Amino acid sequence: MKAKNRDQSLSDSRELDGSYDQLTGNPSTSQSKKTIKQRFLKLLPCCKPSTAPSISQSNVEDDFELSTVCHRPESMDKLQEQTKFTKKELQVLYRGFKNECPSGVVNEENFKNIYSQFFPQGDSSMYAHFLFEAFDTNKNGSVSFEDFVFGLSIILRGTINDRLNWAFNLYDLNKDGCITKEEMLDIMKSIYDMMGKYTYPTMQDDAPREHVESFFQKMDRNKDGVVTIEEFIESCKKDENIMQSMQLFDNVI
Repeated sequence: MKAKNRDQSLSDSRELDGSYDQLTGNPSTSQSKKTIKQRFLKLLPCCKPSTAPSISQSNVEDDFELSTVCHRPESMDKLQEQTKFTKKELQVLYRGFKNECPSGVVNEENFKNIYSQFFPQGDSSMYAHFLFEAFDTNKNGSVSFEDFVFGLSIILRGTINDRLNWAFNLYDLNKDGCITKEEMLDIMKSIYDMMGKYTYPTMQDDAPREHVESFFQKMDRNKDGVVTIEEFIESCKKDENIMQSMQLFDNVI
């Protein structure tokens, strides 16, 4: 029984870090996808590989039905219907989420604390705030497991339009349907703050503003000073680098 538990624990950890192909059970042949997955999951709160003892599949399912946490997630079958994740993928995500967020939800302060662990060289608090706002779709000051997997499903498994709409919502800080230079500058500053001042090559203080000007020159087609969702999607689809970066996340979980 102990040997079986060790095997199960090893299998779960390999599924979580991408070290073998989930469909075939063979070692992964794509080091780049493994690296992308590891880095991406590290950017998301409540999704770090768990060091806790392994949990059997039946126990994870029981947790969904019998959980005594403050927030009880919806049933596994319903979440599977509402997202583009398999039941096994949802189990792995839920195990990591519950390990980091035992109450079943994460507030903004905890979200920032978890996020800051991966950017010790800079200040990630403002970017984490913007990201939290994007995941907190109910605007109730907390992100539940449902909020988390719904957003993750769009980012990783959504159509190109789904992903671009999610990104636009992240940049549209006041949710008025367009992106202003001030909003984009706030986003850019938060990203540069997160990267830190000791990066190489050293970034200039005016780099965020230059990035914003380049962004608007490319996307503000009618030169009215704002970028609409239509302009944003059209411009992104014509940018080969943006399209390639989005495709890198296909099926990384």
